[in-house]
Amino acid sequence: MDKPLLRVRTVIISDVHLGTPDCKIEEVNHFLRHTRCEKLILNGDIIDGWQLRRAGQWTHSHTRFIRIILKKLEKRGTEVIYLRGNHDDILSAFLPLSFEHLSLVEDYVHVGLRGNYLVLHGDIFDTITKNFVFLAHLGDWGYRALLRINRAYNAWRRWRGKEYWSLSKAIKARVKSAVSHVSNFEDHIADLARARGCIGVMCGHIHTPADKQLGNIHYLNSGDWVESMTALVEHLDGRFELIEFARFLQDHPMAPVPAAGELVES
Repeated sequence: MDKPLLRVRTVIISDVHLGTPDCKIEEVNHFLRHTRCEKLILNGDIIDGWQLRRAGQWTHSHTRFIRIILKKLEKRGTEVIYLRGNHDDILSAFLPLSFEHLSLVEDYVHVGLRGNYLVLHGDIFDTITKNFVFLAHLGDWGYRALLRINRAYNAWRRWRGKEYWSLSKAIKARVKSAVSHVSNFEDHIADLARARGCIGVMCGHIHTPADKQLGNIHYLNSGDWVESMTALVEHLDGRFELIEFARFLQDHPMAPVPAAGELVES
């Protein structure tokens, strides 16, 4: 039997990339089904509009994700905050927008028990994403190609009985320019939180989960559900924690997933 649900004040996830074959949809659905929270923050790139406009895939499991969110809204009284990302930038034309417990916003100040946290996706500090749209899409194509290679490699690893390994994550950790980009991103976003009078910041975008202090700013990055499979939670005492899905499974194991990954839309 499953152990008790994880009950927290706030759950923060980002970069789910619904509509792509690399979205870890069964894992994120399992995580959300086994958590209860007063507030759920969806911090950008939940739906990958870029891929859906090309040749994305939408499965029943992707629809189930939406149903889980709606159930939290309707039956559990969860407040849901959806922040625009760069891959779901179609929302920009409608922001801000509110429907009872659901808010769609550009950025948000979360009132934590220990102080205020600025919440934003983070793409405003990516000059390529903001100023050179063609290059951003070209970079996304390259990233998807890398993920396709990674998918084939991990299929071989599964056959050998080995755990998942992220090629993209390894490259980001070792290539000097990638490390520098992440560091600059963190510094800029911490400066913005400081300027807004917040004690911390919560973001996504770069698919690099983190929980650390940058001077007097508590920097939190929720990671993604493509490679890292991580989420942030705010416990009932106001303490934040970065949760890795592999560790979450120790208390909430998954049942075997049926082999029916049927497509319902393209």
